[in-house]
Amino acid sequence: MDIDHVFLLRLQFAVTAMFHILWPILTIGLSLVLVTFEALWLKTTNIDYYHHARFWAKLFLLNFAIGVVSGIPLSFSFGMNWAPFATATGDFIGNILGYEAAMAFMLEAGFLGIMMFGWKRVPPPIHLFATIMVAFGASLSAFWIMIANAWMQTPAGWEQQGDRIIVTDYWAALTNPSAPWSVLHMWTAAVETSLFVVGGISAWYLLNNRHNEFFLRSFRIAIIGLVIAAPFQILLGDASGVVVAEYQPAKLAAMEAHWDTNGPNEGAAWNILAWPDEEAERNVWQIEIPNALSLITTHDSTGQVRGLKDFPVDERPPVAITFYAFRIMLVIGFALLFLTLWSVWMWQRKQLQPALISTHRWFLRCWIAAIPLGYIAADAGWVVREVGRQPWTIYGVMRTQESASALPIATAAWSLISFSIIYLLLFFSFLYFARRIIKQGPNLTAMPPSLKDETPIHTKPQGTFDDKRPVEETD
Repeated sequence: MDIDHVFLLRLQFAVTAMFHILWPILTIGLSLVLVTFEALWLKTTNIDYYHHARFWAKLFLLNFAIGVVSGIPLSFSFGMNWAPFATATGDFIGNILGYEAAMAFMLEAGFLGIMMFGWKRVPPPIHLFATIMVAFGASLSAFWIMIANAWMQTPAGWEQQGDRIIVTDYWAALTNPSAPWSVLHMWTAAVETSLFVVGGISAWYLLNNRHNEFFLRSFRIAIIGLVIAAPFQILLGDASGVVVAEYQPAKLAAMEAHWDTNGPNEGAAWNILAWPDEEAERNVWQIEIPNALSLITTHDSTGQVRGLKDFPVDERPPVAITFYAFRIMLVIGFALLFLTLWSVWMWQRKQLQPALISTHRWFLRCWIAAIPLGYIAADAGWVVREVGRQPWTIYGVMRTQESASALPIATAAWSLISFSIIYLLLFFSFLYFARRIIKQGPNLTAMPPSLKDETPIHTKPQGTFDDKRPVEETD
């Protein structure tokens, strides 16, 4: 492999993006969990739901902080490392990223302070509204980012004007063919991953017989959410694959290590596993299911699927990494679905009870092991999405080679090394503080604000404070 400045800039963006994506995933899903717990507390007045909201909010805040720090370099990299791309597409991509910052991130960050520190400073319904706004801002942020990326995958509503790519039909650009499926697939991945994080951490407490009744609540809520999210994510993956087959056939061929276009009335086989040889344009070996690829991508057992040989060599994406990254995502998706179904079966057998749950140690260990799987699947899916788009930055319009800034190799290398070191420090810092939060556990003695008297505590006359409340709960 020839290592030039473009390769190093691509590698740096990959490291930055794949690290950063870990944190918005949990921000999106966990914020919805916080809304659920707080709404249940207001509806039922059950103090356990209040304690859940306070406990999971600590992990949310830590995760949010790492996400903000790790995301800042991404915006700057467009102007520094990818200046020709920014110049050509800035009127649209810059506009979309501006929406994400002004409409989504500012909304989320603005209400975050109320959500974290306003429990006794605003009435409970207003606090719930703030939590909802944080969750809405997190999801809206993902929406705008995925819209920008989807347009790069399937550009629509544009025309070339000199060196610039100008969007002439804004609505067509926003609703490009892959946009709906990209947004839904990524958002559902965030929700599913977050529910497995909540369920996996709850399983750790249950395995260690700590607060069994308390964490069974979050464990069951995670299962309820996953009954919807896990199978829905697989259906979304199938729908996304159909879009890829129509608009990015070279990517699909690389995802499946499919070299030769099948003839009429002849189905294309699906390679379960294979060892692609790109120079020889074939697979050294493969384990295949006849006609399955045609059935999956066209929903017809003899539907035509274009092979990699139909495309010029310089327009083919890397095959091996795309092929195996896709299978990592696929296997994890079905494994998480299986764990969800297993959990439903356990619940139906009345095994999810405080006195019984700790005896099912392998079941709980599987839940703990599932905590990182959603993240791995998301990053693998991002590899498929971005590596499978190569050699294009904007599919079929602008090549990656044309998009990169002309930087010295040494500059690109030191930048890559520096960011990698910083991100490793951030990652281990997160693990350290998250471990402290989890080891400490929830504060089950904390008293919630009154639901009857909704007057903010700081506006009450002097001498009306409840002296029995713990000091740490006065915010």
